[in-house]
Amino acid sequence: MTIPMHDTHWPHGATLIVDDEPGMRHFLEKALAPRFGQVHTAGSAEEGQTLVSTHRYDLVILDITLPGKSGLVWLRELREQGYGGEVVLITAFADLDVAIEALRAGASDFILKPFRLAQILNAVQQGMERSRLTRENYLLRRSLQSLQSQQPAELPLVGHSLAMRRLGDALARVAQVNSPVLLLGESGTGKELAAQTIHDRSTRAAGPFVHMHCSGLPPELLESELFGHAPGAFPGATQARDGLFHYAQGGTLFLDEVGELPLSVQASLLRVLEERQVRPLGSQQKSPADVRIVAASHQDLSEAVAAGRFRTDLYYRLQVVEIALPPLRAHKQDLGLLFEHFVRLLAPQLGAAPLALSDEELAYLRQYDWPGNVRELRNFVERSLILGRLNVTALYQAPEPVEPPDPVQGTTDLHTLEKQHILRVLASVDGDKGRAAELLGISRRTLERRVAEWAAAG
Repeated sequence: MTIPMHDTHWPHGATLIVDDEPGMRHFLEKALAPRFGQVHTAGSAEEGQTLVSTHRYDLVILDITLPGKSGLVWLRELREQGYGGEVVLITAFADLDVAIEALRAGASDFILKPFRLAQILNAVQQGMERSRLTRENYLLRRSLQSLQSQQPAELPLVGHSLAMRRLGDALARVAQVNSPVLLLGESGTGKELAAQTIHDRSTRAAGPFVHMHCSGLPPELLESELFGHAPGAFPGATQARDGLFHYAQGGTLFLDEVGELPLSVQASLLRVLEERQVRPLGSQQKSPADVRIVAASHQDLSEAVAAGRFRTDLYYRLQVVEIALPPLRAHKQDLGLLFEHFVRLLAPQLGAAPLALSDEELAYLRQYDWPGNVRELRNFVERSLILGRLNVTALYQAPEPVEPPDPVQGTTDLHTLEKQHILRVLASVDGDKGRAAELLGISRRTLERRVAEWAAAG
């Protein structure tokens, strides 16, 4: 029975037909060429192996009876080599034992000759549907793991300020082209949200959006994550693995904190961008890379280039379009809208009563510079919802909650409260700025800037 499928055309897919009969090869090639991006043919397992060594295939249609090495023997070898794609076996001579042996060898489907076109197309559709579901399941598992370690981006972009309107216009314009985009901005300004917005408004919106954080892994694991690897590519690589370029095919790959990539990985990334082909680590296979790159960094990459930490040629490849995301202190007029947005988002998740922000409280919050930007505001709203009141001290990680000052009575403002708390924490660790910054939940650079400002002010 033919079952409905997600798609019947795979413009990014590649298939290999291995059959010793020229007529059968021609028939299958003619049937599949309009449906696949690449269709290759071979007359023997040995010819097929040569092609597999240099190309990546999503699907192999393989005759069992071949001159030289049989299809079943080669299928076992393919699986031992780490091939994880779909394999449809075809044969004119088979019984139950052969069918069982084919499935044990790793066949996805088994078809007897002569067959109708509808039969082979149905087998191909089912195989490519399984391949699609495997990719989607991998990305879903990866997203769930990511959500456990960091907070997700929330759509849409929020704010009516001039800075946010300009940002929205810029994202809408670049979404219509396929050029690489470089997003620059401080931590917490919403670079992932901006990248997701570009993807969602682009012609690639139906394809995958894949997020890759570029720091924290050794070079060989970063290369494996991006490009995949062959068995034995490095110690511990016992099986072949597809990289994120494969999973992002037809969509967008977001390279977060691209400035943290080691120079060796930068060279590999540049090669992929120039050749539009991906080669897994330790492999000679190459496959087309139809992926739009959006990169992001909190640091000035031009300074990293000048310091020799980032390749000049890669920088210009990524910087075709550069968009700067404004820090929250540059659009504080959006604070009220952002506060309401996070209340609507988080209150149902926490099972907490919504909080309203008075004009006095909003004016009070606007005194603060929000060094952690929108991410810090989100955390502030979450803590306030849990406590059931505006938790001002959450901004400074104070040990006990303090009620917001009464503006009528002229109580201490946020700048003074911030200074007092930071100085208390510094004193408690005997002036150790690294330890104090850790306790305060801010960067050492921010702490040193605050102390320098106070010293200059006397």
